[in-house]
Amino acid sequence: MKILVISLAGIGDTLLATPLIAELRANFPGARIDALTLWPGAKDLLETNPHLDTVYQKNLLHSPKAGAWRFLRELRSRRYDVSINTHPQSRIHYRFIARLIGARERLSHEYDCSGCLDHLLVNQTLPQDYARHTVEQNLDFLRCLGGKPRLAPHRTEVHPTADDERWAGDFFSAHELARFFCLGVHIGSGGTKNLALKRWPLERYRQLFQRLNREQPGIKILLFGGGAELRQHQHLCAATEPRRVVSVETGNLRQAAALLRRCQMFLSVDTALMHLAAAMHTPNQIVIEAPTLNPTNLPYGNPFTVVPNPVSHGRSLEYYRYDGHGIRGTTAELLACMQSVTVDAVWAAVTAALARRG
Repeated sequence: MKILVISLAGIGDTLLATPLIAELRANFPGARIDALTLWPGAKDLLETNPHLDTVYQKNLLHSPKAGAWRFLRELRSRRYDVSINTHPQSRIHYRFIARLIGARERLSHEYDCSGCLDHLLVNQTLPQDYARHTVEQNLDFLRCLGGKPRLAPHRTEVHPTADDERWAGDFFSAHELARFFCLGVHIGSGGTKNLALKRWPLERYRQLFQRLNREQPGIKILLFGGGAELRQHQHLCAATEPRRVVSVETGNLRQAAALLRRCQMFLSVDTALMHLAAAMHTPNQIVIEAPTLNPTNLPYGNPFTVVPNPVSHGRSLEYYRYDGHGIRGTTAELLACMQSVTVDAVWAAVTAALARRG
């Protein structure tokens, strides 16, 4: 049997597919199991996964059409028996890609935006449920293949290499982090659609860090993230105590995972780094509630605390659903939504976690 796991949505969503990948290997030990991702960061997380044979990565949505078609034609020539579009991949483009690859059995979930055309693109669908975690909804695919859950408990998997662990150890030593309580922070979020609007304001992070510098001198803050976020890291480092706020520049997400394993706390909104911290069982995980947070995408397999959002709390599905669209609301409304979470509220969550650790 040849199985292709298609995960073209966010990097965090790819991580949430890893329990299914482990179960596919447990149920079909002789199968060829490959994966297809959109983002290089998603490939980072999967290319050392022992349950996969090959990981393919290509941004098919932004590649020249000729190159994208040649790539898909190559995958089609491998004649997969099964392709699985993991949850959540609501855009119809992802099911078009599954149809072009042409596995005999093409599995997906049904989404709010699904229509008649979807049944021409995939031939087995499962209903999605906003009350159940994405990991559990992915595991539902097993019964479509005549399998069943064999592993317990399920966990999201990242496999840093020895070089990745060595890099994290060297970073820890260079910054003398063993002397401090390390608080990992990701100030960013996904940048597609309008998802940047779910970020907690940069000014609020600055105020929080300054307060931590004054009142908790034993804490060192590690800023995770890349790209444009690095410029914001520089701003925060310059506005706070530079010896206790450090920007982390990693070569890949496995290095970030290895460093997160060494942190004692992690703070973010719902992002890929949030899921990465959960996979590495970073203790004292704190999530600032954004309007995209719902039961499907909470940190999996790791205790966490949510700092409630006074505006969106309990109403997340009014703001964001898996329908291919962005967060509902104007830019001003969404900025005000995230501004409603105060520094005092996040401070209270951080200090409560510190008190639990004594």
